[in-house]
Amino acid sequence: MATRETMMGVRDLQGMIDNVKRGRLSRRGFIRRMAAVGLTAPMAMQLLAMGGVAMAQPNSDYKPTKRGGGGTLKLLWWQAPTLINPHFATGTKDQDASYLFYEPLAVWDADAQLAPKLAAEIPTQQNGGLSADGKSVTWKLKQGVKWHDGQDFTADDVVFNWQYASDPATAAVTAGVYKAMQVEKLDDHTVKITFDQPTPFWASPFVGAYGMIIPKHVFEPYIGAKSRQAPANLAPIGTGCYKFKEFHPGDIVTGVINADYHEPNRPFFDAVEMKGGGEAASAARAVLQTGEYDFAWNLQVADNVLKQLEEGGKGRIQLTKGASIEHIQLNSTDPNKEVDGERSSITTVHPTFSDPAVRQAIKLLIDRASVQKYIYGRTGETTANYVNGPAQFVSKNTSWQFDIAKAKALLDQAGYKPGPDGIRVKDGKKLDYVFQTSINQPRQQTQEIVKAACKQAGININIKAVLSSVYFSSDAGNPDTYPKFYADIQMYTTQPGQPDPGTWMRSFLSTEIADKANKWSGRNITRWRNAEYDKTWNAAAVEVDPVKRAALLIKCNDLVIDDVVVIPAIFRFGVAGVAKNLHAALTGWDNDPSNISEWFKDETA
Repeated sequence: MATRETMMGVRDLQGMIDNVKRGRLSRRGFIRRMAAVGLTAPMAMQLLAMGGVAMAQPNSDYKPTKRGGGGTLKLLWWQAPTLINPHFATGTKDQDASYLFYEPLAVWDADAQLAPKLAAEIPTQQNGGLSADGKSVTWKLKQGVKWHDGQDFTADDVVFNWQYASDPATAAVTAGVYKAMQVEKLDDHTVKITFDQPTPFWASPFVGAYGMIIPKHVFEPYIGAKSRQAPANLAPIGTGCYKFKEFHPGDIVTGVINADYHEPNRPFFDAVEMKGGGEAASAARAVLQTGEYDFAWNLQVADNVLKQLEEGGKGRIQLTKGASIEHIQLNSTDPNKEVDGERSSITTVHPTFSDPAVRQAIKLLIDRASVQKYIYGRTGETTANYVNGPAQFVSKNTSWQFDIAKAKALLDQAGYKPGPDGIRVKDGKKLDYVFQTSINQPRQQTQEIVKAACKQAGININIKAVLSSVYFSSDAGNPDTYPKFYADIQMYTTQPGQPDPGTWMRSFLSTEIADKANKWSGRNITRWRNAEYDKTWNAAAVEVDPVKRAALLIKCNDLVIDDVVVIPAIFRFGVAGVAKNLHAALTGWDNDPSNISEWFKDETA
């Protein structure tokens, strides 16, 4: 019976693919039907390609007919970049600065489709790029592409990036993307990736923010233990539409037009300036109200303030929906105990968060409805999940509630009694915590909402607000960065950066712990370790059945939520301030500047 049902499913699938070929069913309609059974948009498109349907060309509304002439593109990033090497970018702002100069083989567009950058085409089974067994991908590279110093871009550069990132001594943030595979050069403009096991989501290595490619001839002397000493970490030599001019870490990075850029009539602008620092509200004002800048990134500003600023008439808010989650992390280790020069060491456990009752109580004290209503408005939604997109990966097994009385009852039952100062204590361990995040009005407002509820339950919250340039710094020597997690609780936003959460969910693997040994470049910031999670994620990594794979990744989400490793605060939309005459090609599935070569302004404002 199972075989008969499976065969019927295959016949139905083939029938739909044939209908797309004949024009009886649109690609969008096919993708919607596939999503209903747990298939991501990229995988649905891969099925079409395997079935002989030509790949759709990525949408572009780019109008300029010549390169340059657009003046300077002025960008505001209120979190300032601290280095420009995508393999060491622990924060989005460092990835974004890298995107001004570096490129991957492909990026994700707004429709969750792959758009070629350094690739000549997107691999499909039809063009020989994808193997039928899911174990290899062959990329054909664009010819005639040059690095900014005039050297040719070749397959040797692609292979080198795999070697560089996968070398443990390099301590690259991107290391997890390049594990369990081999990359070989077939010729000067062809590379083949062979995965150790069938890999259902193959479009992760060399794609998107974690796939930007650095030049072999510049970085080869610094592979491994010397990786942080490379001068090009601060002075990039890429293939992108802008060439590096100058960089002041924590302040500003500038570039000039690449007259030899490999895409015709691009870029529109003669120069680019990314100004960093400050805070989100002033960045919003500089675009929406005064018009001093063309674009402001990640406007985490109360929605009522944004609406007032939009009345200035100089700019508009542009929303993009992806899977960004503002979340609260609970430290699994002890941030106050030092072991061999390292706090929050994996050899320690948190004095009170090691008690599930305390974690569950904290979860009940997060007033998500108020965070959404009074702070984020149209720019976010309440959620019980860490993974909030694409739809087929969103769990329906979770729920959330705000209940101070229930939290108090849990703590009472667990033996935590209020002391003379009103703070609960058990066996000499007080529920007295440091809650850190970056300096940003909505985040401080969220901290205050959490603090007020916790106080009613007998938990004391000490608010710590860190400069964004410090908190999100990639400097391994900085004690106040979020990867160090030298606090009990912390909060920030993260996102998968692609329309599939698989790689992103490495963030909770036991093998990805951020620690002193890897210069805090590991993705597991909470230091949580769970054998069932590891087993489930590893199974998802090789599961080729899309429905089964989605179920496994949903289980990963549920394990993290149920054990209160993180507490979702708000499902955030991408919020950018954009000058009224600027066309910014944004996507919810990649970083804002990922397709910056497509940005332009109307001739008449």
